[in-house]
Amino acid sequence: MSFLAGIIPYLQVGISILLVTAILLQQKGSGLSATFGGEGNVYHTKRGLERVLFISTIILASIFLILAVINLLFAK
Repeated sequence: MSFLAGIIPYLQVGISILLVTAILLQQKGSGLSATFGGEGNVYHTKRGLERVLFISTIILASIFLILAVINLLFAK
């Protein structure tokens, strides 16, 4: 168990780097102006690379959350 507790922080760092990269690679909207009706095509179907990035972001965030909970359980 101590091996797993020792490797989890490194896994969290790796997953967090991948997660930040996946978030930054997603297409950007028009920012704050979209909140006030500045963008007309808010609802559209994600296809291709955009869909892959969206799904991988969800998966990476889930893995990061699971690793954080496991790390919390092993903390003494």
